[in-house]
Amino acid sequence: MYKYLIYSQLKSYAKADKSFHMPGHKARGDFKSKFPIAPFDITELSYSDNLLCPTGIIAKAQNDLAEILGAKKSFILTDGSSSGVLAMMFALSKFGTKVIVPRNCHVSVWNACKLFNLEPVIVQGSHDDGILKPPSPSLIEKLVSNDRTISGMIVTSPDYFGNIAPLKEYSKILKKYGRYLLVDGAHGAHLAFEEAKKGHAGCFADLWVDGAHKSLPSLTQGAVVSGNNNKLLPLLEEGLSYFRTTSPSYPIMASVEYAFKYIANNPKLLDSAKAAVASFREKCPLKLYPSEDWTKVAIDFEEFGVSSYTAASILEKRGIYCELADGKYILFYLSPMTVATDLSNLLTALTTMVNDKRLKKNFVARPPMPVTARTYSFQYALKQKRELIPIVQSVGRMCAENAGVTPPCIPIIAAGEMITEGAVRYLLYQGSTFGLVGDKIWVVKK
Repeated sequence: MYKYLIYSQLKSYAKADKSFHMPGHKARGDFKSKFPIAPFDITELSYSDNLLCPTGIIAKAQNDLAEILGAKKSFILTDGSSSGVLAMMFALSKFGTKVIVPRNCHVSVWNACKLFNLEPVIVQGSHDDGILKPPSPSLIEKLVSNDRTISGMIVTSPDYFGNIAPLKEYSKILKKYGRYLLVDGAHGAHLAFEEAKKGHAGCFADLWVDGAHKSLPSLTQGAVVSGNNNKLLPLLEEGLSYFRTTSPSYPIMASVEYAFKYIANNPKLLDSAKAAVASFREKCPLKLYPSEDWTKVAIDFEEFGVSSYTAASILEKRGIYCELADGKYILFYLSPMTVATDLSNLLTALTTMVNDKRLKKNFVARPPMPVTARTYSFQYALKQKRELIPIVQSVGRMCAENAGVTPPCIPIIAAGEMITEGAVRYLLYQGSTFGLVGDKIWVVKK
């Protein structure tokens, strides 16, 4: 049984602490009554260790996490998976000027390319059932075998809808050519507890991130970045010194350690949750996306003829809030903490909706994901003078800033690509976007 080291230490000292140190709330008064976790919200003290140079309980906790995750070293993150992605990309930037980037990579990957002057070699897999799939291993081999300036590849696995990339094949190819594999596993921390860690990034990646807060019992922003490559680990640590805050949250830190150890100590929770999800999938009255990851349940409303935005609104009136609605799908994010009662209530709500004859058929097909030809480099476009123009007038212009949809924060059009009618339609269809300023988009100035 793993011990909750950071939590236990915070609990032991919480009552004795007279708080002549940061933070300013001092765990007193109205603040403490409204935020009961206040006594655990401390700074670096004699008993609490220091995340930036740990020698005590944090060091021990990170060693335990490395053991659970199958890593040589693991580092707790209180700034979300994005800080880990930035640190990994910093390490990779020392070995080449280009990196293979699937289009469905998170915005933090593209930000890292900007910061470290990396040229993203953008690859795009097939677009099935409205979801972008991982690129084929054969495409990756073709790229790395013909370009020595490519340092490696970063891939999101599992993605937002539970597609797991062929990490074993990617790893084999990249090692063959002396390149590196990074994995943004922000959505897959729970896979570390599957039999033989099936699908878990740590089985094949040189460096990877596990987003604890997304699928384990951790506070939001809790994550871990790990590595198994001795050449990259010192650079990863250097990158972390740049991208982690110097005032990390101790409650988040404690919850990250707790998240992994609680599931390791209680494996039956995982079995129970998976069984409940399997039962739900079997009984669900609507079409389901064939996710490879049991924690992602995406319900397809196209055949039902109702917009998933409408369906999500109906569910919210019953106190059921989804992770995402995009017109076609409603995506539910589950975890080992999901119980059968939750899914039973969801099933009842869906069945009631399906049987409601008054429900108007208002489904509007989402435009297909555009396939965009690259004519100029990402870095070239970023360095040019730019202007902001109405998106409806942007077809045929070179994009000067990534623009995409959020969630899941992935670009539809990247800097250096020519804006197509398909890209415009896709962005206008979505409810939430990034990279746009109202109804305008940044383009390279003529």
